[in-house]
Amino acid sequence: MNNQTVLELKGINKTFKQGDNVLEVLKNVNLKIKSKEVVALIGPSGSGKSTLLQIAGLLEQPTDGEVLLNGELCSDNSDGVRTQLRREYLGFVYQYHNLLPDFDALENVIMPQLIADVKYKEAEDKSRWLLQRLGLGEREHHRPAELSGGEQQRVAIARALANTPRLLLADEPTGNLDPNTSDNVFFTLLEVVKETGLSALIATHNIELAHKMDREVTLRDGQLKELRGGKISVQEENFY
Repeated sequence: MNNQTVLELKGINKTFKQGDNVLEVLKNVNLKIKSKEVVALIGPSGSGKSTLLQIAGLLEQPTDGEVLLNGELCSDNSDGVRTQLRREYLGFVYQYHNLLPDFDALENVIMPQLIADVKYKEAEDKSRWLLQRLGLGEREHHRPAELSGGEQQRVAIARALANTPRLLLADEPTGNLDPNTSDNVFFTLLEVVKETGLSALIATHNIELAHKMDREVTLRDGQLKELRGGKISVQEENFY
C-alpha cells in the first residue's frame, strides 16, 4: 500500500431541514483513504452511512466541507464535471442490484463501458473476464429475473468494476442476502478488490466481515471515529 490519498473528506457537515427543525446528519467528518486500502464503515441504521457515501461519491453536496479525489477538490464542481469524475474514478455497489431487467448479465456489465466510450469488443472481453472471476461465466446470458439474489449482486459488483475505478463505494452490498450467500458474495468482493488494486469504502452491519478489511471506522451521532486496532469493545457490541 502506498501513501497516495485516493479519497479525503475534510470537515464534512450535512444538515437537512424538517419543517422548523434542522437535522444534523454529519458533523465535522474527516476521513482519508489511501491507495489500495479497504475501509469498513459501520454504524446503526439511520446513522448517516448512506449520506456519507453519497457525498463521497459526488452524488450529494455537503452543507459544509470538502471532498477531494486524488488530491483534487471536487465537491464544488458543476454537475457535469462531477458526473464525469464519477464515471472515471468511482464505482458503486448498493444493497439492491438495480440491474437493467431487459438485458442479460453480460450486457449489464458492458453498458457502463459503452457509456464511457469503450469499444464494444474491449468492453465485452472485460465483462466476460469479470463475470468469470465472480463465478458467473456460465450465467452471462441470463437476465436478472433468471438469476438468484447472490448472482444478481455479483453482476452488480462486476458492473461497478467494469470501468476500472480508483475507488469503490459500497452501501450494505450484501444486506439483502441470506447469511451464507452474503458471506460468499462479500468475500468474493474483497478478493476482487484486492486483486485489482482498488481502494474501497464499504458500509456494512456485519462486524465479522468488517474485521476482514484493512481498517474500520464507525459513524455515531453524526461523528466519524476510528476503531482502535480495528476491534469493537464489549460495550459497543449491542450498539451495532
